[in-house]
Amino acid sequence: MSLLKIGFVSLAALVGATEQLGSIKRQTTQLRSSYDFVIVGAGTSGLTIADRLSQALPSKTVLVVEYGKVENCPGPFDPPTNWLEPADSASRWVFNSLPSTEMKNKTAFVTVGQVVGGSSCINGMFFDRGSRFDYDAWTDAGGPELAGSDVKWDWKGLFPYFKKSVKFTKPSPSVAQKYGYTWDESAYGGSTDINSSYPLFQWADQPVLRDGWEEMGIKPVKECAGGDKEGICWVPASQNPVTGRRSHAGLGHYANVLPRSNYDLLVNHQAIRVVYPKGPQSGAPILEVLSRGDGTKFNITAKAEVIISAGALHTPAILQRSGIGPAAFLRDAGIPLVLDLPGVGSNLQDHSGPPVNFNYTNPPDFFPSPAAMLNATFKADAIAGFNETPARGPYTLSLGNSAIYVSLPHMNPQYATIIAKIRNAVSSGAAASYLPTEYRSLPAMVSGYNAQLLTLADLLSNPQAPNLESPWATSHISPATTVWSFLLHPLSRGTVRLNLTSPLSQPLLDYRMGSNPIDFDLHTTGLRFLRRLLDTPTMKKYGATEVSPGAAIAGDDAALVEYVKDQIILSFQHPCCTAPMLPKGRGGVVGADLKVHGARGLRVADMSVAPLLVGSHTSATAYAIGEKAADIIVKEWKKPGH
Repeated sequence: MSLLKIGFVSLAALVGATEQLGSIKRQTTQLRSSYDFVIVGAGTSGLTIADRLSQALPSKTVLVVEYGKVENCPGPFDPPTNWLEPADSASRWVFNSLPSTEMKNKTAFVTVGQVVGGSSCINGMFFDRGSRFDYDAWTDAGGPELAGSDVKWDWKGLFPYFKKSVKFTKPSPSVAQKYGYTWDESAYGGSTDINSSYPLFQWADQPVLRDGWEEMGIKPVKECAGGDKEGICWVPASQNPVTGRRSHAGLGHYANVLPRSNYDLLVNHQAIRVVYPKGPQSGAPILEVLSRGDGTKFNITAKAEVIISAGALHTPAILQRSGIGPAAFLRDAGIPLVLDLPGVGSNLQDHSGPPVNFNYTNPPDFFPSPAAMLNATFKADAIAGFNETPARGPYTLSLGNSAIYVSLPHMNPQYATIIAKIRNAVSSGAAASYLPTEYRSLPAMVSGYNAQLLTLADLLSNPQAPNLESPWATSHISPATTVWSFLLHPLSRGTVRLNLTSPLSQPLLDYRMGSNPIDFDLHTTGLRFLRRLLDTPTMKKYGATEVSPGAAIAGDDAALVEYVKDQIILSFQHPCCTAPMLPKGRGGVVGADLKVHGARGLRVADMSVAPLLVGSHTSATAYAIGEKAADIIVKEWKKPGH
């Protein structure tokens, strides 16, 4: 059987087989009268939780409510694309944020999955974890309350769930030798059907940038998923190691775990809000749902819990429609207040950054490079290779799996000046002025932001904690080569708010990039560091000539800040942190047990609960959150009395 057919069999397993089993529901008449657990969102975290709960608690019923439908989920460069432009994708939400005033009114373009599998179905398949220090910072930002909890969310507390969440397949000796792959299997160990593997292909000029980075003094790291990440990393992809196809939650935590008689999925329905008829301490809430098919509304009864896993952009919208959120905003929206939690929809963070662009005057003469995909014969062979067993060729590469991760001390010898600015903003009280206007007079929000900044000051001072990422797959894409500077730990904070003219539509994002001016110090540090690449022997060998920002702009602080504002990408598609796991007195929405403060029978479990953005793409962390959330819930409901 060809791999193309295997891909169709996987899709059939997701559609036809589940329909035969009756797991997929499309109408209220197909639902049970009630469920023990109702999970909102069939995404990365939500399906992980549903899988684990339905397996560990077979006497309990689980329903997942999903806005989208079951679809095939191709990789970002699956055939027939030529790899120089993206392929078709599964359905996605598309957001354009409000203008960011400090970034010359630029808007952030953001997409998230609208499909069974969520954003694991549409992302770039770059499957890395943050450093150990990123997750330790979560606990630090939470203060004594989080540090003293029995449930630990630091690296030690999360690492077992990273391992559990993924099955890593090491490359064959020939592939490993050909590309120089390194790894440490002790960073993995899971048996779940979420796959992690190295691509079976690299462009021939991939080593050019790698050589340049090493000449800059950046050291290769054997394994970057084990907590230590500062250096040059090989990053696995979320792909099947044989077929090269995308591995995602819709397969690994749904289609491939059926049949289970206690596990149902309701597709094509929007979760409107949770309702507490007798108050938020009365028990598990009712979930109000809208059919996207016929427009009818109905209620779903949860006997145990409702778990919201709708992602960093939709989870706060559901909570706000439920009357859980900032009191002043809900009053203006005409929504009756159930719980005053100003942190709902606050604390929005994402990776952003500007580029360094250059041309080669003596370009590396390597074959194949991406330009080879414009050759019909080469492309036909690439498509044929993708359908072989095992797969081979360019279509197994996805977005690439190489990146550098560099700490602030290793980029800027004067880093202490930036750290002092952060600490002085807190001690002087200026930090509060960087928050949205409505939060500047709220002690909890100011306290929480100050705590975050002090935590980030410590994190950024650590020479082992990366604050810049620059990923690459090739060094030779005409007409110019670009190396991107990803700011991994921004200081600015944005918001997610209901659209008051259409509350069931997508919420409004206000990224507020650059609202904390110290972010410009971090952006310019990253640019100046990356420009040093052009002075390496490898780059000089190939006649690398800078296009932008150029020596004149880079030598002028004000001009380089203007370059950042002109060239920055405001979102690298990693939004998070909008229902943060922090004490209520620090603007938190959930505690270490992921229960919403003051609400009984209601939890949140997705990237919205992260207090701080991690120095990685977010998919692997979302899986780990789902695994840990499920473990917390299972342990609680296995206690006597439940």
